[in-house]
Amino acid sequence: MAEPPGTGSKSVGELLGELSLLYERTEEASEAYNGTAEKLKAQRAAASRAQTKLSGARAALATGRTQAGELARQQYRGEATGIPPTVQMLLARDPYQLLERGHLLQRAAGDQAATVRKLTDGKQRHASAAKRARAAVARQERLAKRKKKQRNEVHKRLKKVEMLLSSLNGEQLARLHELERDRTDAAQQQLVDSGALDPSGATRSPSAAGRKALDWALKQVGKPYVWGAEGPGAFDCSGLTSQAWRHAGREIPRTSQEQWRQLPRVPLDALRPGDLVIYREGATHVGMYAGGGRVVQAPRPGSAVRLTPLAADPPLGAVRPDGSRA
Repeated sequence: MAEPPGTGSKSVGELLGELSLLYERTEEASEAYNGTAEKLKAQRAAASRAQTKLSGARAALATGRTQAGELARQQYRGEATGIPPTVQMLLARDPYQLLERGHLLQRAAGDQAATVRKLTDGKQRHASAAKRARAAVARQERLAKRKKKQRNEVHKRLKKVEMLLSSLNGEQLARLHELERDRTDAAQQQLVDSGALDPSGATRSPSAAGRKALDWALKQVGKPYVWGAEGPGAFDCSGLTSQAWRHAGREIPRTSQEQWRQLPRVPLDALRPGDLVIYREGATHVGMYAGGGRVVQAPRPGSAVRLTPLAADPPLGAVRPDGSRA
């Protein structure tokens, strides 16, 4: 079948290749931004905790200084009687008892002074920690700003290609979908032939948590892909998988890169429903295994959550969020 002419000088096949590359770059930039945004959120929380500790240290120091000052005044006044200590000694029935009280008061004042010194040191440490935390937030804000700009620049390029695609006629669009389907089928067959995927489509039993995560993810089918979205009305790829496992009672990292880095890995030929399939060399995309060689995923901008063949994108590997091997 001859390739229909594409828009301008590009064929439909060339447009599909350019589109696939831009989808990959867009998702890479989007996940990079999501990662910096998550770190910024964590650093802001850490800065808030550091500031709270500093406020507590300041309050404790103020209390300690007040108590030290009161003990010093009692010493000077002779335990707040208003009578000089030498006169008290002459009037006292038991001068030794008076000396003992004075000794105890002096020791208490010394102990309180030592406490004030410790509180002062603590306040200084907390002040330094709060300053470092604020500086870390400022650095992360600058990084997040750069990542957001990079993401938006890629998005602009993607929009241009999508505009070209929107000008295709019915025959060209049909050919585009046929090419995309053929490429996916070929990749899926290659994966089966390699032995990395069970050709029978047999499905292992999921864990209880894996079943809950998958059931929840499947209920999101049809909802649109939106960058940075975590539901309930839209999702990006890792927004879908992280929320699905959250609803199953397990917190996992927000981004596909961190899911790949932190979660226990399993081979593709040992997949069971609920496991996460990580895609591309940079771990920039993720879907959830649904069994039978398919994944449920939020594929890309302009699409919706749906079931696809596992090899719709080049798989890097798989992880198991609940970590169990059974």
